[in-house]
Amino acid sequence: MKRSSRIFAAALVGAAAIAGIAVAAYPEKTINYIIAFGPGGESDVSARLQEPFFKKLTGQTVAIQYKAGAGGAAAWSQINSAPGDGYTIIGTNLPHIVLQPLQKDVGYKTAELANVYWFHFTPDAIMVHADSPYKTLEDMIAAAKKAPGTLTFTGSGTNSSNHLAQQRFDKLAGIKTTYIPSKGTGESNTALLGKHVSAAWSYSTVGLILGKQVRCIAVAMDKRHPALPDCPTLKEKGYNLTGGAYRGIAVPNTTPKAIQQAVSDLIGKINKDPAFVKAMEDKGFAMVDVGLADMPKFMAERQAAYEAIAKDMGIVKK
Repeated sequence: MKRSSRIFAAALVGAAAIAGIAVAAYPEKTINYIIAFGPGGESDVSARLQEPFFKKLTGQTVAIQYKAGAGGAAAWSQINSAPGDGYTIIGTNLPHIVLQPLQKDVGYKTAELANVYWFHFTPDAIMVHADSPYKTLEDMIAAAKKAPGTLTFTGSGTNSSNHLAQQRFDKLAGIKTTYIPSKGTGESNTALLGKHVSAAWSYSTVGLILGKQVRCIAVAMDKRHPALPDCPTLKEKGYNLTGGAYRGIAVPNTTPKAIQQAVSDLIGKINKDPAFVKAMEDKGFAMVDVGLADMPKFMAERQAAYEAIAKDMGIVKK
C-alpha cells in the first residue's frame, strides 16, 4: 500500500473512532430544539412534554427555540445550514413538508429534510367557541350553504393538515368556506377564543387544552377520541374524512448516519417511556413510532398519499 493510501486509511479509521466515541456518549451537552411555529401550538406542547424526558434519560437538557414563519417553511428552509453534530434538531410536520414544496419554491424540498423520527399524530377537528350559535356540524353546513364564503375558519398555517382538511371537507359537503391561516395552533386558538373567526379547523388536543371554552363539533377519526367522547366523528355524520398532523424530528442533512441513528434512538426511548405516553395521551395525542430504519418507506407512502390529495383538491396541477 502506498504511503498516501495508508495515511488516508488511517485518517478514516481515526475519524470513525472519534465518531464512535461521540455517538456512544451522545448527548454530552444541551440540544437545541427548534420549533417551526410560535409558542402554544401543538408542536410546542409536544416538545414541552418531551423536554423533561431528555433530562430523565440522558442527564442533558434541551433548549426550545421558536422560529415561526411561512407555515413552518422559514425554519425548515434554514435547518441544513446548522451544524450536523446532533445538537440541533427541529420539529417537522406532515403534511406541511410535502405540500409546501409541491405548491411553490419555499426554500427546501421534502427530500432535503433528514427526518429521523415521527412520534405522534393529532386528528383534525372542528372547534367553535362555547358561545357559538353553531351547535352541530349540520348547523355549520346550513350556514355555509346559505352564505357561501362567509363562514371563516382559522387553522395552523397554509398547506397544513388543518388547511387540507378544510379543503377536503368543503368539497365533500358541497360548501364554500374561507380559511385564514395562522402561524400555529397557539395563534389559531387565540383567534378562536377572541371570536375573530366563525370556527377553527384544529386538532383533538385543542378540545382538551381549551376545555369548556370551546365545543368540538366533529373529529376526523375512525372512532371517537376517548378523551372527547361527546365529539362525533365526521364519518358518523356521513363524511368519509379522516386525517391530521404527524409530528417528528429532523436534523441537518449533513449529520452523519451514526449520529442520525443516535438521535432517532433517543427520541424512540422517550416515546416508549410509559410516563411520557400517558402524558401525551392525556393531552389527546395519538402515539406513532417511525424510526430511522422505517423512514424511507413511511415517507414514500405519505408523499404519494398527499400528492394525490393535493392534485384532487387543486393545490397543485394534475
